[in-house]
Amino acid sequence: MMKDMIPGFELIQPSSVEGALNLLEEYREDGWALAGGMDSLGWFKNRGKRPAAVIDLEGLDALRGIDETSNGIEIGALTTLTEVERNPLIRERFSLLSEAASKVASPQIRNAGTLGGNLCQDTRCWYYRYGVSCYRAGGNTCYAGATEALNREHAIFGANRCVAVSPSDTAIALVALDAEMVVRNSSGERVIKADSFFMEPAVDIMRMTVLNPEDLLIKVRIPNTWNGADFYFEKASDRGSWDFSLVSVASAIKSTGDRIDDARIVCGAVQCIPRRLQEVETMIRGQIRNEDTAAQAGSMAVQGAEPLDYNHFKIPLMENLVKRAVRG
Repeated sequence: MMKDMIPGFELIQPSSVEGALNLLEEYREDGWALAGGMDSLGWFKNRGKRPAAVIDLEGLDALRGIDETSNGIEIGALTTLTEVERNPLIRERFSLLSEAASKVASPQIRNAGTLGGNLCQDTRCWYYRYGVSCYRAGGNTCYAGATEALNREHAIFGANRCVAVSPSDTAIALVALDAEMVVRNSSGERVIKADSFFMEPAVDIMRMTVLNPEDLLIKVRIPNTWNGADFYFEKASDRGSWDFSLVSVASAIKSTGDRIDDARIVCGAVQCIPRRLQEVETMIRGQIRNEDTAAQAGSMAVQGAEPLDYNHFKIPLMENLVKRAVRG
């Protein structure tokens, strides 16, 4: 359960990306990459995580910044959420991401928290977070899925032993924008599509992303594919700030007049991973963008939902958010 002290660890501050990668390779499961630190220190204290070494990435300026490329933009993983929110290039071309970043926690946290940290943070499930031996923590029970459990924040889709959800606000925006994650380790670099970056519990219940212990998220690439689209982002939460999503939606829609040419719609906090609504996207292509199309989209979006004892409200909430995203 909650602790009142942080276990000791060795703090290492590499001066180069290569040095950080070598350290991650050396320590693997015993190492911990520290970005903005907004989530990490809480884990050390509350979850009782005990890394032998914390690899502080603060000094790696190569992982910061927002640059225009011939195909879009690149955002360093250590770029703060405030920078992402305020950057003129992102606001002009991909305001969906700017809006999503602006909804993360509070201004103080956004000033220190990083884009990479927001994408890679672990789930906020009460039981897992505070130290019970659930499936995700290596045990043999999902406490949140039990009868009368505290599960109003949990999944209504895709549960497989674990019913926790991804807490990242920026994740759904980047999936909607068809972004790519550039990941590096000491052996080389690979590029992963945003909608393949997050890990379903059916594949590996111990991880939220496809990152291995020796991997480091270097940057995020957003192609110009959705530049000029009509964007919509909405996050429903208990409080207006410093709170995690109950349900959220991010959409990018291209239209000719009132007719929808193409769309990407993604919901957050309803599944362990950002939930892309591909069937809804297919259904609305070629349709007139009006109340009837929006209502059909909302109804289709929640088909197959399996709520828990205390999160039935997520079904009408998700339906209405999708309706608003399609209606615009």
